Amino acid sequence: MGSLYIGSSGLQTSQNALNTTAHNLSNVDTTGYTRQQVQQSNRAYVTLSTDPKSIANKQTGLGVTYSRVKQVRDYFLDKTYRKESGRSMFYEVSTEVMEEVESQLGELNGEAFQTTMTDFWTAVQELSKDPSSSVTQGLIVQRASEFVQRASAVYDGLSSYQDNLNTQIRQNVDKINKYGNQLLTLNDQIRAIESGGIEHANDLRDARNQILDELAELTNMSFSEDRYGSVSVQIEGVDFVKDGTCYEIAMKTDEATGFVTPFWPMNASYTTRDDGTRVYNIDGAEVFDLSIEISSDLGTDIGGLKAMLLARGDHRANYTDLAEGKYDSVSQSVVMNIQGEFDQMIHNVVTKINDILADAAGVQSGDLELADGTKLTNVKYCAVESDGYMCMDDGTPIQLFTKVTTDGYRKVTGKDGKDYWVMNEETAEKPESLYTIGNLQVNPTLLQEPSKLGFRLADGSEDKETADALKAAFTEEAYTLNPNVQKKTTFVDYYTDLVSQVANSGYVFRSIYENQVNTVEATQSAREQVVGVSTDEELSNMIKFQNAYNASSRYINVISEMLEHIISTLGV
Repeated sequence: MGSLYIGSSGLQTSQNALNTTAHNLSNVDTTGYTRQQVQQSNRAYVTLSTDPKSIANKQTGLGVTYSRVKQVRDYFLDKTYRKESGRSMFYEVSTEVMEEVESQLGELNGEAFQTTMTDFWTAVQELSKDPSSSVTQGLIVQRASEFVQRASAVYDGLSSYQDNLNTQIRQNVDKINKYGNQLLTLNDQIRAIESGGIEHANDLRDARNQILDELAELTNMSFSEDRYGSVSVQIEGVDFVKDGTCYEIAMKTDEATGFVTPFWPMNASYTTRDDGTRVYNIDGAEVFDLSIEISSDLGTDIGGLKAMLLARGDHRANYTDLAEGKYDSVSQSVVMNIQGEFDQMIHNVVTKINDILADAAGVQSGDLELADGTKLTNVKYCAVESDGYMCMDDGTPIQLFTKVTTDGYRKVTGKDGKDYWVMNEETAEKPESLYTIGNLQVNPTLLQEPSKLGFRLADGSEDKETADALKAAFTEEAYTLNPNVQKKTTFVDYYTDLVSQVANSGYVFRSIYENQVNTVEATQSAREQVVGVSTDEELSNMIKFQNAYNASSRYINVISEMLEHIISTLGV
């Protein structure tokens, strides 16, 4: 009678194996699904007799058992895939940023800033041919206005893209925190199912592995599983999910820019306001240390979120960020670097043209002692009653470009009792004093009356020298893109070099990204060979388990007939 146990165990095991095979086939196209493999083992044996002199005891088996269904995964391939997919996402984001910068510069849609620069340069050349002509004077004012407007549009576009990146950063931090809480829930569910040592929560493990794959694209993460089946996760070397707790990433918003900085609340100090809200000091608690060099050797080029933070930067840059000692803080940010270099070009053009016009108006540089004893050092000034012809109705030297927020000159009284116009200095501590894109406008008076430029000397002759000086300013090789570039360039070539730099950087990022895509695909292919479902293999297993089921069924029929024959023969 005990032989029936053998047949029934075969039926049960084959049926369960068929169910597992069907489960594999039904999930062949499910993202993140891991192939499940059946393991079979012997049931307990019944000992009939024991003989120490024999090689083995006399035993009879009770059949086969469906011992477990295991996931077929390779830990090292998982670890490699997640690292390389994170690096691939870093360079994918960097490539997209460079393409967006090229778009903002107008190089992809036919509205290149180069056209505006060329038109301005052409107007200067025409002016040098006939300085006193109201037509050429009107043309240069018009082109200057277009120059400022187009520059503002480009800079505003870069700033808007920073805001777009900032929004994406917020969304991705929220997504990471969501993933962390989902991992906690899955850890609890997996432990509850597997604690009895009978069942394996394979589908839940698939969901957890899929989350780890997606988390690896956003951050440089590491993971480990304890003996209870719970997964712990670290992000940038700091615990994120551990021991039943998700240490969520918080964000601090800069009041001036609205930019957010992800940080670890548990590592930050804080003060508590009267209303109970906390004010965090996040120095040293930032999730990402953006001051470290980006390098594959150092492993600092992993994660799309870090790439977004680097590209966005921490403020809106201008030409002052390219000063010696400050450039390192913006050099790794694609958008800030372009903002600074572009603004520097506009600043150089504007100040050079204004300086040439100021020289024509009699402005000189040096020290000036005031009536109250104050000594102004290295300032630009001229006497109110100067002999310069290029002055406004109030006596101030003409500026083609003026600042929206502040006046260009202030009146002071010198030690000699004379009144002087002193040009307001640019000070980094006072953004409104800078000749930056956001502060610029073309002189409103010249927009209405371009002929005020005059370009005629006191004797009525043309001021050819000043017009030629404007022309020479555009061809003088005196400017560099940033402190790390040694090549001197002109106004005309500066923008070309800027675009070339963007194109070269974009090519480098794109090349690295394409190589990373190949690496990720190769790793994923190797991983799929382990975790992926093969329909041919599963159909083969289905035939095998179906035949095993049929064989067990026939075995039971044989045993049944045998028992019936024995019983009939014995006449019971």
